[in-house]
Amino acid sequence: MNYEITFRIPKPQAAKHSHPPARFVIASLAMKPIQLRLPGRRLTILFLIASSVFSSTTHAQAPVFEITPVESSIKFDVKASVAIVGKFDKWDATLTFTSPELSTGVLDIKIQAATVDTGSGMKNGKLKGKDFFDVEKNPLITFHSTKVEQTGPDTVAFDGDFTIRGVTKQERLTFTIIGRGTSTGSITGTMAFDRKQYGMNSGIPFIKIADRVEVKVDLKGKRVSGPPVVLKQ
Repeated sequence: MNYEITFRIPKPQAAKHSHPPARFVIASLAMKPIQLRLPGRRLTILFLIASSVFSSTTHAQAPVFEITPVESSIKFDVKASVAIVGKFDKWDATLTFTSPELSTGVLDIKIQAATVDTGSGMKNGKLKGKDFFDVEKNPLITFHSTKVEQTGPDTVAFDGDFTIRGVTKQERLTFTIIGRGTSTGSITGTMAFDRKQYGMNSGIPFIKIADRVEVKVDLKGKRVSGPPVVLKQ
């Protein structure tokens, strides 16, 4: 099967000072369509090659980051009459971009709530219960960014949906960048929220607990491909 592609060159308007022979030649070309004949299989291959090249080029232009969990951590701190400081042992985080522009970045964090560790079995059990994380009904604590902006020479802020014990609200996670412009580095961020806004109204026996909870996210990783993210100086 052959495909026929026809290109038509429109007849140009004659300029006032055009040379007559040149005008007649152009006019004669405009009267005849230029035809290009390609075998069907060759045309298909041409389209496939062009699609592959453009797709590869677009993908290569986006930075790709890989977070190293063993060098990273997610911790929390609550002011109380007896210190409540803990971490989560199992979680997953991804930072993806569709271009080098910072505004295209999306941060996703998924924490397994049952892996909370305060160093105290009593505190762990209370936090896993229905008065706090309610891990049986809500096994995951998540953060999904919806917006990111640069707030300083080495700081960025991710606004997003924070979900804990089935309640979702907008929160802000602010990071300090270490090693910007290099292939390896880290971002250390903090987020504070009011536990009672998420239905955690109870306390722990004999311990007075503040409403404000501070979360510290320390992510270390490397850029495995693509250009660096563009940041303002």
